[in-house]
Amino acid sequence: MYSSEPLHHFVDHYLAFLHESQPTDATLDGVHAYDDLLEDFSRAAIETHARTLGGFSRRLDQIAPDSLTATERIEHPIVAANIRARLYELEEVRGWERNPLIYGHTLASTLVGQTLFDYAPATERARRVLSKLRQLPRFLQSARENVKDPPGIYVKVGLETFRGVLKFVEADLPRAFADVDDLHLLGDLADASTEAADAMHGYIAYLEQDLAPRARASFRLGRQRLEDKLRLEEGIGLSAERLLAIAGRELAATQEEFRRVAGRLNSGDPIEAWRRAKQQHPEVGHLVRDAQDQLAELVQFIERHDIVSIPGGEQVVVAPTPDFYRWSTASMWTPGPFETRPTPAYYYLTDVDPAWPPERQKEHLRDFNYPTLWSISIHEVYPGHFLHYQHLRRNESKLRKSIMFSPASFVEGWAHYCEQMMMEAGFGREDPTIRLGQLAEALIRLVRVIVAIRLHAEDMSVEQGMRLFRDEAFMEEPSARREAERGTFDATYLVYSIGKLMLLKLRADCRAREGNAFSLRSFHDRLLGHGGLPIWAHRQMMVGPGGDALD
Repeated sequence: MYSSEPLHHFVDHYLAFLHESQPTDATLDGVHAYDDLLEDFSRAAIETHARTLGGFSRRLDQIAPDSLTATERIEHPIVAANIRARLYELEEVRGWERNPLIYGHTLASTLVGQTLFDYAPATERARRVLSKLRQLPRFLQSARENVKDPPGIYVKVGLETFRGVLKFVEADLPRAFADVDDLHLLGDLADASTEAADAMHGYIAYLEQDLAPRARASFRLGRQRLEDKLRLEEGIGLSAERLLAIAGRELAATQEEFRRVAGRLNSGDPIEAWRRAKQQHPEVGHLVRDAQDQLAELVQFIERHDIVSIPGGEQVVVAPTPDFYRWSTASMWTPGPFETRPTPAYYYLTDVDPAWPPERQKEHLRDFNYPTLWSISIHEVYPGHFLHYQHLRRNESKLRKSIMFSPASFVEGWAHYCEQMMMEAGFGREDPTIRLGQLAEALIRLVRVIVAIRLHAEDMSVEQGMRLFRDEAFMEEPSARREAERGTFDATYLVYSIGKLMLLKLRADCRAREGNAFSLRSFHDRLLGHGGLPIWAHRQMMVGPGGDALD
């Protein structure tokens, strides 16, 4: 029997539940009612969470189809898939039982989220961090009780993450709240930090000495689980075989283009051409200044070529990565889309540490070569993530603006699409190395598709994956190994390329449908105006039902 509950009423209740049960994501969404809480990963809480999701699923199914508007008929299956994806993760994938990294990543995100943004006075945010630190021993006890039979690679990466969080708590957190002058609060924060650090030392020792020696489980999801995750989380219903075929085709075409552009640099060897291009990099201490100059040039190009609207009002600050976050080389931190007070976004770049030996400084700056830095700035800021955020904030629909509903295939697909789109629009045409940098990034993302599928649906090893990144995407071996290892615990990192290709197909279909009336700016503004929806939903809104999402 159907109910007359409005869909927007259901979405309000469901989103409130997600924010309350996942306080870290609530903070990143710009909702601060639960900033003093840590996630409850106890088995009882997980079982309650799954039952509640099941109740939401049944309640959603009871909403009468004939009560939905045309737009709501697109949104209803998005919400249904979101619920099923979360249930599938809890009950079938069961990462909370297999992967210590989930706990380390949650801790890192929840603490950093309270320190990077000044959405509230530092004293207030310090109190919230204090509350989280006091809950940390209980949080780690749940991790100890839950994770019993992990893959060895998950323990390895989990250890790296927990060591980073430990360093943050012991050395960096005091610097993050250096301006707080409440001595009582600072004393409590120091005591709680010591207790939290002791708990983390104990958990790290447990991972190293107890769990690691008996970590023998396979990291592989299997073909069915991989395809189910892509369908439920990303709205991508293509088979693993189809995705492999598409990635192989695109990889060959991109490699051929890479060789062609390398030839313009008077080099028959693409690897040698890329090695020489990487020698062009900022000087020590000039990384932030050079990136700031890039943003000004990107904005000018976007406006001159009428590529996409740039809303006003939000500020992006290019800055050196804070000391407590220097493990990240480049990152874009935008305030949550529900944030009510003006808060700057931060484009952080990690320059060399003067204490490093000269060779390490050179290696670090080679990774920030100008061709790559252009792609990073396009991807992270204009017209990538930051511009996407600017449009997202203006959406009036909770479903369409919340990060809880935004699939990575659209979020990362848009940013990766922007790298290629800007080259197609003529950016950097006078400098072939900029195009070479964009193609190098595309090669890495395409190899991710192949490695992710073969790691999880076939029998590829991490070592074989490393060689694929090294030989087919022209990566240095240490970076290639990190990419292959990431594929074991982030199976859907293939969505960067798949999302980009789906957006390129959508653009081609819109151009064919609209003919001479097609406008790149109009296409991009309509796309971003729809909010963070799966790409299949954007297709329905822009070209109607039917048709292939990919060639």
